[in-house]
Amino acid sequence: MKRRILGGTGISVSEYALGAMMFGAIGNPDHDDSVRIIHRALDAGINFVDTADLYSEGESEEIVGKALKGRRDDIVLATKAHFPMGDDPNEGGNSRRWITQEIENSLRRLGTDHIDLYQIHRPDPTTDIDETLSVLSDLVRAGKVRAVGSSTFPAEQMVEAQWVSDRRGHVRFRSEQPPYSILARGVEAAVLPTAQKYGMGVLSWGPLSAGWLTGRYTKASDVDLSGGRAAVEKHKFDPSLPGNARKLEAVGALSELAADAGLSLPHLAIAFVRAHPAITSVIIGPRTMAQVEDLLAGSEVELSQDVLDRIDEIVPPGTDLNRGDSYYLPPALADKSLRRR
Repeated sequence: MKRRILGGTGISVSEYALGAMMFGAIGNPDHDDSVRIIHRALDAGINFVDTADLYSEGESEEIVGKALKGRRDDIVLATKAHFPMGDDPNEGGNSRRWITQEIENSLRRLGTDHIDLYQIHRPDPTTDIDETLSVLSDLVRAGKVRAVGSSTFPAEQMVEAQWVSDRRGHVRFRSEQPPYSILARGVEAAVLPTAQKYGMGVLSWGPLSAGWLTGRYTKASDVDLSGGRAAVEKHKFDPSLPGNARKLEAVGALSELAADAGLSLPHLAIAFVRAHPAITSVIIGPRTMAQVEDLLAGSEVELSQDVLDRIDEIVPPGTDLNRGDSYYLPPALADKSLRRR
């Protein structure tokens, strides 16, 4: 497994990062099986593990903690905080009050005394970024955190965070974790160039676009809206919607391209993300041993310039085929009262 340096920190991380979202109740509830999958990934050379307090309400962190016993010093461990972890409005967000409390919860669940990369899972419009960076700086100085990063931040908020860190003497975000796939290339326009400008590592997620690039969907009838993720997020799967119809058409063309290149569609999709010069690591999120084996088999795939050019023809650079696939909606768009007098 090849390595890259994370955002100028000097920390060497594998080009694949193991995402732990699917370990626990929302994915694989079998702790022993999940631990075996994690160990298989580590044995294959992955040294970067990413989780979050949100995943299965902390259960993912607990499983990762079990898996890393006796191996913690060899692993770069990342987790995140922001989303609600209880009914109290103060049990979530990016405030000093919450982050100071939640870091202790994550450390306990993970069974460790420090986190290598602590990430803010989403922007928080109710909390001044100065407040957030201040508490993160304190955690770094206390030795509980080695480096800090953001996740799914728009480019303008990435710039603001860098500016505030410089002016106020805080530690700065060393990484950004955006969604990025062939079907969702919007981050190529500003997010990835901004990360490069400020020397931030990029830990991208969703390379298979929520299953669209697994080869599972070849025609509209393959999309089952009655259960699973498709039932919860129909706007991202319903093939009758124009954006999803465009995705289905692109998947057909990409499947043909993959076959011509002698590759599976998932291997083509992940190799595409890994080829962007801004990307440090691509998060893979297997739920089963078969899935992790298949993903590991494609870890050395390199795409030719001809193949990359053909991908650009199918999905133009900077294009999100379905705007509804966005995972962050700015308050000015989400709250109509901010647009009307």
